[in-house]
Amino acid sequence: MAHYGKIEYWEDRYNKDREPYDWYQKFHGLKDIITQYVQQNYQILNVGAGNSLLTEEMYEDDYKTITNIDISTAAVKQMQERYKDKYPDLVYKQMDVRSMQNFEDKTFDAVIDKGTFDSILCGDGSGPNAEQALNEIHRVLTDNGVYICVSYGVKESRMSFFHKKDYDWNVLHHMVAKPTISTSQVVSAESKDEKNFHWIYVMKKQPR
Repeated sequence: MAHYGKIEYWEDRYNKDREPYDWYQKFHGLKDIITQYVQQNYQILNVGAGNSLLTEEMYEDDYKTITNIDISTAAVKQMQERYKDKYPDLVYKQMDVRSMQNFEDKTFDAVIDKGTFDSILCGDGSGPNAEQALNEIHRVLTDNGVYICVSYGVKESRMSFFHKKDYDWNVLHHMVAKPTISTSQVVSAESKDEKNFHWIYVMKKQPR
């Protein structure tokens, strides 16, 4: 899976396959969690948006102010073309989550990440790159902002990244059944069938 950490892989993928694709979960699988933490009037940043329909489905559910970024120019151009007439106010920008200088501090009330942090951990220099990404996400969040990270990684492999003393956020986690599993309900973190679930980490900032 090391190729998931390389920009060349994503450029090639999106140039070859233009069909929309959602990693891990579609919006309906995450809606119960997102609506707990993200209000419809929030300024939302979707990092590593790819050609997922998450933003479209959220927009249709009255989340109207969503900015999408992706490292792949091919993916961004594809989605700009898709929405230029249908939803022209949906914003797509080519950008690396590790370096978001075009966004000022405390710009977004919520950051949503569906598989991007996992991809970073697959690449070379995963530790420093993951820290860079989290530093940038923390920086662009408002004082009461929330970062929602959808991952295949269990808490033993992810919490050490999120629990850094410089991050003034509380970390919660939920589990959502994978779409291939018969139940789609949110279950408690005590479930023993971890391989059947995706993990949703919720980092809620606390004003200093």
